[in-house]
Amino acid sequence: MNLLPADSYIVKNATMLNNESRLVLIKLYQPIIGAVAINLYFTLWSNLDASQIISTEYTHHSLMAEMRIKLEDILEAREKLEAIGLLKTYLKKGSVNSYIYELYSPLEPNEFIDNPILATTLMSNIGKNEFSRVLNVFKVPFIDLKSYKDISVSFKDTFMVTEALEFGNFKNIRKVKQVDLAVDENIDLNNLLALIPNEILNHRSITKDIKSLIYKLAYIYNLDEGELAELIRNSVNERKIIDKDLLRSNCHNYYTFEHQNSTPSIVYKKQPDYLRKSVGDGSKKAKQIYTFETISPYDFLIGKNKGVKPSKKDLALIEILMIDYDLNPGVVNVLIDYVLRINNNKLTKNFVLTIASQWKRSNIKTVEEAMNICRKENKGKIKTVKKEVKPDWYDKKFEENVATSDDIAALEASLSDL
Repeated sequence: MNLLPADSYIVKNATMLNNESRLVLIKLYQPIIGAVAINLYFTLWSNLDASQIISTEYTHHSLMAEMRIKLEDILEAREKLEAIGLLKTYLKKGSVNSYIYELYSPLEPNEFIDNPILATTLMSNIGKNEFSRVLNVFKVPFIDLKSYKDISVSFKDTFMVTEALEFGNFKNIRKVKQVDLAVDENIDLNNLLALIPNEILNHRSITKDIKSLIYKLAYIYNLDEGELAELIRNSVNERKIIDKDLLRSNCHNYYTFEHQNSTPSIVYKKQPDYLRKSVGDGSKKAKQIYTFETISPYDFLIGKNKGVKPSKKDLALIEILMIDYDLNPGVVNVLIDYVLRINNNKLTKNFVLTIASQWKRSNIKTVEEAMNICRKENKGKIKTVKKEVKPDWYDKKFEENVATSDDIAALEASLSDL
């Protein structure tokens, strides 16, 4: 999908925004999606009219000029806002495409912390100490009220109802609206629950919220159905209902034990759509590009390992490539494939990071760019034949001196004396 500077857009406020929203966005969301994405959100917010409901029509050229960034950076920031639940985008195609950007409220601080994906990502990005400091910003100070008495009056003590209102169907009244994170459902919930008998878990107690939590925990901690089933068994209370807090804790403890006290980091699972090549011609190269673009580095490594899960060392290396070097998933796949081919199927960390540094400086963003630089590197290598070093006398011709009969007689006389 091509976004052009001439394309127009309108901002619609689907929620109610206030100063508290600004604080939550800066403190909780910005460390995850970055300053550019947050700046885009605030800029779209500022486009709203005085009623804070809808904006006039703008062009993306004016948005580029206001934010002083490239159109591709706006698109990347927009997709981060969409992925994290702050924005929805609608498109109407035409000679000039028209977009509607619908703003949604950030989660309340307590909802954000209760979300295992967001809380874990925030902590992995800023560290435990800073994470605790940020939480203190939103904590309600504790005051011991034991020595106080509640003297607040009730409604009926102050007000009197004189006429009953006839309630109708009140629609489209503004309210705070939020969008939940959409995560890949990599597990089959029915198969998972089939592993837990009714004697342990009341299957009817599995609400929509619990299902959503299970999917998120499976995503953030990369758990399979067997692992999750065992963790759920250990998180069921005496009423045969899943204790959500206990399940979060058990999943976290299991992951940190398996990964030597490290916490998971959330990054793009697959190559972003806007960096993918359009459908190819069916050639071998086109199929290869499609594979690199539509599979996560984790699954790509599993394929290279003949179905065996990647080692912790290899996963840590992938995390460095995607977070510290900011390489896109498809580009990481090409890098892994390239190194395994030329390095005897070994992912040597220093060797991989040397290439990653070069690709980062070259601003490699797409799979095709990564493949081209690999091809260029291979063509640039000159095959040299080791030249055999020969001594100076090797090809020199020597005169042949033949002994005479007198020389032989003299030699035999000397030997007889010995």
